[in-house]
Amino acid sequence: MAKTTEIAQLTRIADALERISPSPPSVPDFKNDSAFMWNATPAGLIPIEKVNRVDLSLLQGVDSSRDTLLENTRRFAGGLPANNALLWGARGMGKSSLVKAVHRAVSTEPKSVLKIVEIHREDIESLPALMSLVRKNVKFKFIIFCDDLSFDADDTSYKSLKAALDGGLEGRPSNAIFYATSNRRHLLPRDMIENERSTAINPSEAVQEKVSLSDRFGLWLGFHNCSQDEFFSMVDGYAKHHKLKIKTDALHAAAIEWSVTRGARSGRVAWQFIQDLAGKLGQQLVD
Repeated sequence: MAKTTEIAQLTRIADALERISPSPPSVPDFKNDSAFMWNATPAGLIPIEKVNRVDLSLLQGVDSSRDTLLENTRRFAGGLPANNALLWGARGMGKSSLVKAVHRAVSTEPKSVLKIVEIHREDIESLPALMSLVRKNVKFKFIIFCDDLSFDADDTSYKSLKAALDGGLEGRPSNAIFYATSNRRHLLPRDMIENERSTAINPSEAVQEKVSLSDRFGLWLGFHNCSQDEFFSMVDGYAKHHKLKIKTDALHAAAIEWSVTRGARSGRVAWQFIQDLAGKLGQQLVD
């Protein structure tokens, strides 16, 4: 009788452990989908049916960064050595748009097996689990993409990122590459680095521990505020693509007024202007 009771108790414990234990990450159909969102809990990839992105040709004023990232991505997709990339700098200048546009350009090329997976900043600690899933699907190439990546003073999850990029015994999967955008070149706030310098037993080593995170990115692509001519190029490109019925002089005059009210010139401001203008003209934007 006692033995039966013990077996029943062990069975209940086993059932309880099974319920609370994490399920293995779900694996979608990579043959039919090219873009995914990483879900940390429960772990798995969620296919994205329609990616919010613009055509590569519409990104103006970022020619050097565009060409560099496109070439790096093509090498990676073709099985050649390539670097992780950090796109840093001014807000609204097309950093995340460029990553998504480059993926689209390369993934639609003949025989391409390139996929993109977006991971949210708050899920960085689960990056090793995502890398493990990617490693098992060697037939495909994956861009792991994190938008607006940065770390606060009390945040230690940056260590998970360092380990996943090229640390540990296994290293980064050969079929994965990491692209991130950030407003900071070093991803960590300056006061955090200065605090490490002032309180550490060995200040130089402490600072290197923090700054070396950016060193895991072989490509640093800087984005800076655009000039008025570059702003006009952005507006002209959008207006032509969406077939807006307005003369160039009137378009530029309206664009200047819009940028003044926003106090900035950037790709994001140009796109917001075009959406407003299309509404005023009673025209639909082309998909």
